[in-house]
Amino acid sequence: MRVHSAWMITFLTCSMFLSSVVAKGWVKYEGRKGPGKNKHIVFITGDEEYRSEEAMPMMGKILSLRHGFDCTVLFAMDDATGTIDPDNQTNIKGMHFIKDADLVVLFTRFRELPDDQMKYFVDHLEGGKPVIGLRTSTHAFSYTRNKASEYAHFHWQSKGWEGGFGQQVLGDTWVNHHGHHGQESTRGVIEGRHQSHPILTGVKDVWGPTDVYGMAHLPDDISVLLHGLTLNGMKSDSLPNYDKPLMPVAWVRETNGKHGELNRIFCSTMGAA
Repeated sequence: MRVHSAWMITFLTCSMFLSSVVAKGWVKYEGRKGPGKNKHIVFITGDEEYRSEEAMPMMGKILSLRHGFDCTVLFAMDDATGTIDPDNQTNIKGMHFIKDADLVVLFTRFRELPDDQMKYFVDHLEGGKPVIGLRTSTHAFSYTRNKASEYAHFHWQSKGWEGGFGQQVLGDTWVNHHGHHGQESTRGVIEGRHQSHPILTGVKDVWGPTDVYGMAHLPDDISVLLHGLTLNGMKSDSLPNYDKPLMPVAWVRETNGKHGELNRIFCSTMGAA
């Protein structure tokens, strides 16, 4: 009985500690041993469709535990209740952690952050630091409230800076569901010309429950790593739908920061919790 009581006290203490940390708007995982030691990754979540607030803490934990990275995961928050709320499009706490990030992983959808929050992400980008964009990050930002914002051109339908952040930085903005959303999953087909790319090391079979996104504006400077084959079903062994052509679903590119620094970009339109 004493053992059970001690375990329960420990469990409740840890739970209360974790709850207090999440209530601030972020969780942190300290890296152990590995090649990522002393490197810091910041994950920005905020996606009510594919539950990035569930997926990215798991990714952060894996990268810290197995590879040594210090990982910080940020969340869309409801300040009134202190709870994670991906439906809140205008508030992600802890953006200041990006100041010392070596890499930012973005998995957001239609966010419109206050300028004082958005500035940290833009500074990272303009400083020539690497960014990974996942799934809905092709349409990560939607400026429909404060169109006078300094960062309104990041809007996914931006004119002038065509297609905003998605098209100008990642490679494309939101176009359409090429696959039938919720009914047709995706098999990743490795691009033979880049099969020796370091990102594909150890990669063989790739499948995900998300459908293939349509692409229409991808620039010539990308290197496609995976093409998406639409499947007639939501299982990895579902038969292909050959009536739908392959679309790029993972690629890399390099862009220049504000002062000429080189941004290394990876984007994948696959991904869900």
